[in-house]
Amino acid sequence: MRKSFISESEKSGFVKIDHTFVHNKWIKKGDKVVVTSGNSRGCKGEVMSRDKNHVLIRGVNLHKKHRRREGDQGPGVIDTIEMPIHVSNVSICNGEGKPVRLKVRMTEGKKELYYMDGSKEVLHRKL
Repeated sequence: MRKSFISESEKSGFVKIDHTFVHNKWIKKGDKVVVTSGNSRGCKGEVMSRDKNHVLIRGVNLHKKHRRREGDQGPGVIDTIEMPIHVSNVSICNGEGKPVRLKVRMTEGKKELYYMDGSKEVLHRKL
C-alpha cells in the first residue's frame, strides 16, 4: 500500500491559502500621490493612512454618508467622506504632479528611494 502525500485538509477539499501579498510597500503616510485608474483618475492628494493594500487620500474618492439624527438634536446629516483606494491604482508623484517610478539604491549600507527627473536623480526618501 502506497502512502499518500496529501494532507488531511486537502483530502476534505478545504485548503487554506494565505492571500496577504502587499502591493507597493514604498507608499507611506504623508506621501504625495496621483490616482492612475478608476473614477478619481488624475486626482492628486496626500496619503492620510494606509493598511496593507488600501490607502486613504485627502480629497479623493469622496462619497456621501447619510447619518440619522441622534436623539432629539436636530435633523440628520449628509457627510462627505474619503473612501480607501487600492494601492495598485495610485502612484507617487513628483513636484509637478506627474507619476514617477521609484528605484532603490544602497549607499553606505542604507537604502535610498529615488526617481529620475529627466537626466538627473532626485532623492525621494531615505529608509
